[in-house]
Amino acid sequence: MDTSGIGLPVELTGFVGRGDELRSVAAALASARLVTLVGPGGCGKTRLAVRAARSAGGPVHWADLSAADDPDAVVALVAAAAGAWHASGGDALGVLAERLRVGPALLCLDNCEHVLAAAADVAGELLRRCPELTILCTGREPLRVPGETVWRVPPMRLEDAVALFRARAARPPESEEAERHVAAACARMEGVPLAVELAAAWSGTLAPKEILDGLDDRFRLLVRGPHGTAARHRSLAASMAWSHDLLDASDRAVFARLSVFRGGFTAAAAAALCADGALDRAAVRESLRRLVEKSLLTADTGGEAARFGMLETVREYAERKLADSGAAAAVRTRHLEVALALAESLRPLIDTDKDAWRAGVAAEYENLRAALDWGLARDDPERGRRLAAELPWFWHSSRRGREGMALLRTALARGEGERTPLQARLLTGLALVADTAAPVEGHGLAARAFALSEAVGEERSACLALSLRAIDSLYDDLQAAWEAAAEARERAGRIGDAFVYDSANVLMGIVRHLRDDHRGAAALLEEGRRGLVSRGDREVASTACGFLAVSVAHGGESDRAGDLAREALRLAAPLGDYHRVGSAHVAAARVALATGRREEARAALAPVVRLVEGADPPPFVPGLWACVGELHLGDGDAEGARRWFERDLADPGGLAEHLLSPPSRLGLARALLASGSPSAAEHAALAARAARELGMPGLRADAAEVAALLAAATDPRRAEDLHHEALALRSEHGLLLGCVRSLEHLAALADRAGSGVEADRLRGACDRAREAFGLPRPDTGRPAPSEAREAGRRMALDEAVAYARRARGGRSRPASGWASLTPTELAVVELAVTGLTNPEIARRLFMSRATVKTHLSHVYAKLGVANRTQLASVRPG
Repeated sequence: MDTSGIGLPVELTGFVGRGDELRSVAAALASARLVTLVGPGGCGKTRLAVRAARSAGGPVHWADLSAADDPDAVVALVAAAAGAWHASGGDALGVLAERLRVGPALLCLDNCEHVLAAAADVAGELLRRCPELTILCTGREPLRVPGETVWRVPPMRLEDAVALFRARAARPPESEEAERHVAAACARMEGVPLAVELAAAWSGTLAPKEILDGLDDRFRLLVRGPHGTAARHRSLAASMAWSHDLLDASDRAVFARLSVFRGGFTAAAAAALCADGALDRAAVRESLRRLVEKSLLTADTGGEAARFGMLETVREYAERKLADSGAAAAVRTRHLEVALALAESLRPLIDTDKDAWRAGVAAEYENLRAALDWGLARDDPERGRRLAAELPWFWHSSRRGREGMALLRTALARGEGERTPLQARLLTGLALVADTAAPVEGHGLAARAFALSEAVGEERSACLALSLRAIDSLYDDLQAAWEAAAEARERAGRIGDAFVYDSANVLMGIVRHLRDDHRGAAALLEEGRRGLVSRGDREVASTACGFLAVSVAHGGESDRAGDLAREALRLAAPLGDYHRVGSAHVAAARVALATGRREEARAALAPVVRLVEGADPPPFVPGLWACVGELHLGDGDAEGARRWFERDLADPGGLAEHLLSPPSRLGLARALLASGSPSAAEHAALAARAARELGMPGLRADAAEVAALLAAATDPRRAEDLHHEALALRSEHGLLLGCVRSLEHLAALADRAGSGVEADRLRGACDRAREAFGLPRPDTGRPAPSEAREAGRRMALDEAVAYARRARGGRSRPASGWASLTPTELAVVELAVTGLTNPEIARRLFMSRATVKTHLSHVYAKLGVANRTQLASVRPG
């Protein structure tokens, strides 16, 4: 696909002349990897660069740095232009380099002069890391990077300048005399495009002779002074001064005030900022029209509302005028009020149309950020703090999460010691952003936010904080997570908070999913998803779809699971963040891995790994490294798998004991088993313990399977017991794909024990199940035909499970002693001797209290003890 020109600025007016210059720039780009177009403001650097880039062919990424007041924002703006997910505070440049090193491309950095050092650092580093990248820059001076080709933009040729004047003129010259006056004016303006356009803007008001006379009065130095760079700079300054002097007092005031905007503005925002006792809103709108006519403003009328902007050079001139007026502080404060009013007016959309809210905030984010910085730095930071409290959802679901956390911390610090609803909203907002940006740093914030919100009567914040506290508990206490989510749902229903109500359903569905109650999980996840999607709450809706896809896959519905995984990706894609988009890709990969489609899983993970692998600190994408480890393990790369699993354990987005770690702990055990390491047993035992304590039967089954593989060579009886334990857990919880794996392991043990008929029947049943579920056949060669295998193919999966359990009947345990205890009884004993009550053991092992009591009765009888104290005293070790 030809991607040339993607991301380039739209040219709203025709491009005039510059043929020789374009050919020269093309030649420079063909012979150098870094070309900088240098010249004074208004000389046409950007338009020339756009045309050169459009003609270059191949992928083009355009980054306008004019809005980058902070040099630290340069990487973020370039990353956004290149489609790289930017993680604030980490190795964002490394992530960007990974995005740009995939092949030949042209990166354009426009308006570098005000962030020259940062732009030079970014360009130099990208050139070193990306051997096929070419960079085209524009600025008022060179970057001074080794290997840079500096191409100075010359004035337009006279005929081109005249053609530009005619193209921009509201009333083109209509006589030979007028043509001569226009040519004389263009000559005096030295062919500087901005000056020509500014002059042409007056053609509807002044005759060409009057324009020429005005230039004679205002550009005396230009006409009579020396030529060269300094003169061209004075030419632009003179053009600006001349244009500014021709404004009336009201237009001058509006012009100066508009300089505080960043990233553009609407007519409504301009009126709100500029209107005062001497200037009403209608007058401001008239000023906008006149400023557009004079090319001091640009106007994009392609959207629902026109959006105005200033060229950076023009804005800087206006900003100096504002400073000279002594009103800068007052205007910036008014800009803060306008930004706060806008953010507060958008707030209702959070509950009804989150997509529309997000779009509204994104369009004005540069203005909101500038206002926020000003507001938080004021002696009275109240309005800045209120503005910060309006933005957490934007930071939560964008790549600016760490930036948002820093701003929220500043806002909280400016209210240190306050116990107010605003402080509660800010603390809850910080917990919300930390949930996706940095959960380790945010651990405990939700509990603090809930306590403060309760104390000051901030009901909605308390409700949201409670649901965030449930997410915190997912890491180490599923029962506490369930209870917090259930309470949040009850509160949300009472106060009418639809988002928290639906997201609480999703959270409760996730708990059921993790406990392998997939039927119950599906009902809750689906209910929550429907409500969230209807309001554009795509963040949590995507998460719900991802978990639902994996739940469905466990039940053998591979086609539906794939559809749900794709829906999760569709919902998350517009967010462009690490957490939700990455999680959706991981869900798709988990579904593909579960159903044996390894290449599909690899394709799902590849873009995420490429974008986040070089980031430091790594962004929070749950399960990503574990999925990559599974791919390596399936490829036979045990050492590579070990490294990925260890990475997840070292930094899974939480502590090593957290819920996200036990699957990686188990994966590490499998990788170590494959490489013959004796430490595999230790890691398998740790995973099994975590699975029991968290009440995750599927993970317990997986741990039992790994333990069985470890025991197979030395204790076949124990290996068989453990495989049966895994089969029982999987069967009881509808983990059908896992049941197939358990039956295949039992078939292998039966073969080794000389029970070939039993083995063939089990394998035949697995053949049928794999075909039904769309699973690939294990790579063990073509199966040998036999009557037993054919008989097995006639068994449904549940019949095969029942057959395997019956076939076990002849292999009895001892009647008493520790060897007589089943794996489940041993699990109950392990928890009982730590002092846990029967209800606590029931929650950990996901069984009823009565079942725990029955297991303990059997244990006491087999060991000849009467109570827990005696049980602890006879326990081995």
